[in-house]
Amino acid sequence: MSKHARARSRPARTSRRTSCRTSRRTARRALLAATLGLVTLTAGWVYVAQDSDRAAGAAQARTDSRPQPADRTARDLPVRSPLQGLTGISTQTLARIPAESRQLILVTGRAVDSSESTAAFYTRPDAGTDWVKVESWPARNGARGWSEDRTYGDLTSPQGVFTLTDAGGLLSAPPGTRLPYDEDRGFVATGRGVNGESLVGSFDYVVAIDFNRRPGRSPLDPVMPDGEEKGGNIWLHVDHDGPSQGCVGIPKDAMRKVLQMLDPAAKPVIAMGPEGF
Repeated sequence: MSKHARARSRPARTSRRTSCRTSRRTARRALLAATLGLVTLTAGWVYVAQDSDRAAGAAQARTDSRPQPADRTARDLPVRSPLQGLTGISTQTLARIPAESRQLILVTGRAVDSSESTAAFYTRPDAGTDWVKVESWPARNGARGWSEDRTYGDLTSPQGVFTLTDAGGLLSAPPGTRLPYDEDRGFVATGRGVNGESLVGSFDYVVAIDFNRRPGRSPLDPVMPDGEEKGGNIWLHVDHDGPSQGCVGIPKDAMRKVLQMLDPAAKPVIAMGPEGF
């Protein structure tokens, strides 16, 4: 090959080098562009993610700023007493009080063998509503306390819930008395009390407790439907400063108030027994 031929071939070689360099520059530019695009895309994703986080945070802040309901734990919730305002009795005794009764005398003894107790007068506006105490007084019951299976002469008072339907006494009925009232000279206590105390005036006012008796008759009615061995003539009467043979005694002024408050239309009952009965 001549020198001229070699000279003519050089440009061709130079052209190939230039083409390679151009290709390499193009590749580098493409790689750079791709990298920048990736960076831009990544930055955009981060930016979008940050915006999303900020939006979520703002939404949470708005939620947190809204008034939230009170934390009503079991302790905070109003609790209606299962005893409907009564104290000193069990739910079993409460269940025995007739639903239609709106007047209650609750006699709570200090202990099963104690003759000392408290009598309280309760009312309620409607069946199923809570009982409200009107007044209470010191009371006495049987000398040997209380019994769920009383027998004649055991000196206990019968425990349970009993209706109150009839009244009477040696004295005239107090003004406003609504229970059927039998004023009779037969309401005279004879002898002396368990502790030897006088019984004078004990039966000036009497409300018959419907234990082993026929409701709708004078407290002096002698019939005992469940047999004489259970005893009878269990009354709420004037306290004689000593334990009874089975009746419940409260102060004379309290007996007058009870007679004025008791209303047959309210279906009154007496619940009596030791604390927690």
